[in-house]
Amino acid sequence: MASIHAASPAIPFERLLARLKSFPAPVFNPGKAYDASLSDSIASQYLHPALEALMHLLNQDLASAHFLVRHMQAPPAYESMYVHGILHRIEGDYDNARAWYSNVSDWEGFTKFWGPPTDRPGEEAGQKVPRQQRARDFLDRIEKCAGSGGHQGEELESLQSESRAELESLLDWCLERLGTAMHKDATKDWVKPTEELKRMGEDQVSGSAGPRNF
Repeated sequence: MASIHAASPAIPFERLLARLKSFPAPVFNPGKAYDASLSDSIASQYLHPALEALMHLLNQDLASAHFLVRHMQAPPAYESMYVHGILHRIEGDYDNARAWYSNVSDWEGFTKFWGPPTDRPGEEAGQKVPRQQRARDFLDRIEKCAGSGGHQGEELESLQSESRAELESLLDWCLERLGTAMHKDATKDWVKPTEELKRMGEDQVSGSAGPRNF
């Protein structure tokens, strides 16, 4: 995790990033990180916590990513809010993924990949959804594929390709805007959650949303 203490990374950033990009793009939750030994290597880079969380997602380390994004769940931490949505879609919590995508559907880092929002409302049948049809379709396809047990074949390859493109688009945005300079105190980037987000978190622990999978 991002720390207040300075240290030298065990693996140079570019080599670490290349290693993470060599893994299959995450679509479904494998239940464990691709390479658990990389979690400390990612943390020791002392990056902006949103960028660090995204790198943990590339490693399928959902627990490490969630530890970080739960501290940045409201504006102006839009990049972290988007990472949070991607985390939920990998985890298989599709309604929460739709809600987080909806929360950032006007943000430039989201529209950069998914396009500008349409005039359609960001809510359907009481469920928050992204205002970009392409983003809605992507989440629907993943949920359908997960429900059918179709974790192989052409549809999975297509979803992996879209997932990789989405992640690399956000990664490029974070690298351009946040950089890789050392963040000695990640708490400066934390954002106080809204009351709605506090209730969502409580539901995921003990309420109707059920316990987290990690």
